Amino acid sequence: MKPCDQQYTARLIKVCKLSQNLLLTIGLSVFASSCSAADEHVNNSGDIERGAYLMKIGDCVACHTAVGGRELTGGLPFETPFGAVYSTNITSDKETGIGKYSYEDFFDAMHHGVGINGNLYPAMPYTSYSLLTDEDTQAIYAYLMGTKPIKQANLDNDVYFPFNVRFGLKAWNLVAHDAKKFTPKKDKSERWNRGNYLVNALGHCAECHTPRDSLFAMEQDKHFQGAIIEGLEASNITPVELNRQNWTHDDLKSLFTEGYSRKGTVFGGMYPVVYHSFSHLTDDDMFAVSSYLLDTDKKIAAKALTFNGHQRKLPGYDLYMGYCAGCHGQSGEGRPNVAPAMAGNATLDKASPHNIVAVMLKGIKSQHYNTTTSFYAMPGYADKFTDEQLRDLANYLRVTWSPQPGDLTLNTISDLKEVIFEHD
Repeated sequence: MKPCDQQYTARLIKVCKLSQNLLLTIGLSVFASSCSAADEHVNNSGDIERGAYLMKIGDCVACHTAVGGRELTGGLPFETPFGAVYSTNITSDKETGIGKYSYEDFFDAMHHGVGINGNLYPAMPYTSYSLLTDEDTQAIYAYLMGTKPIKQANLDNDVYFPFNVRFGLKAWNLVAHDAKKFTPKKDKSERWNRGNYLVNALGHCAECHTPRDSLFAMEQDKHFQGAIIEGLEASNITPVELNRQNWTHDDLKSLFTEGYSRKGTVFGGMYPVVYHSFSHLTDDDMFAVSSYLLDTDKKIAAKALTFNGHQRKLPGYDLYMGYCAGCHGQSGEGRPNVAPAMAGNATLDKASPHNIVAVMLKGIKSQHYNTTTSFYAMPGYADKFTDEQLRDLANYLRVTWSPQPGDLTLNTISDLKEVIFEHD
């Protein structure tokens, strides 16, 4: 080898070593940077304790826990017009849960409905969660990454063709999902805006209380005007309707804390929402929620509960005394921890009689909130009552304990039964 070649070779080896060192240094820097970013989302900025609170208010447990199943392991079915969709395992398990999600993956799932295995069905309320701030999304991610990993395989959805082709969900997102950022209203108070955020972003209340169009997208011009969910009617919770029914801040606090209020109880899908979610609101957040829903933070006077007196000649009178008065009281006053009052009951004071008929047909499961608050189950009477009896009793309840008319017909009962039993 010539001297010049030896010098060239020596320089080349030196350059290679420098390059290796540089690459190693860069590699270590990238690795360190990556670890730092992950730690930032999981440990530092996550504020795991705050994430735990936000997750409760976001109602993650109620949807991601099957009846009798382990918490957050999924498996709860959601009946949609296109078939059943099952919630998934969101523990930190890397194989069956979300343990291998980066924060960016998690953000995409929460805000855009795109998971690492493809698009999510809108049964996952990303259309509401997209309003979450980045800070709150990070806190929830930090909490979930810190949960105990539980290996439990997810169930296959039972969705009909062509809706079982997830690629179509990309088109649905283009048409029905607008990932807006939450923007406080300048003409409203800080408390009202906090309530707005809790109800519409974290609580995603519009997902159930807003009717959907033929594409299963929420009809934004009918926000909170009520919708049919699995045979029951999620109530109209607009400020106009809540104030018409004379809900007060204390009524809403009692309902969201113990599932019971002067205006009646929750039932159906709202029970787990109260138990797992809203009953954990801080006092300040609870007042913010009621201030937003009622559109005022001023005190609202509670009016006397409606009881128009018994009309014994009406055909529903004997039905009420025979089947209902034992628990709900001779005058509809109710019995603590047994059955709610009929007087002033918001279910009776609705324009739609849907839930009155649904409850008489299917009953209500028992509810337990704490050591001092629980309610017995109410039996269903689908096999006992004729359509005439359903009509007579529903009309009697309305004219006796609400300002609503007793004008239900047999056709009304027949139509309601068809909707109520549609998903059975």
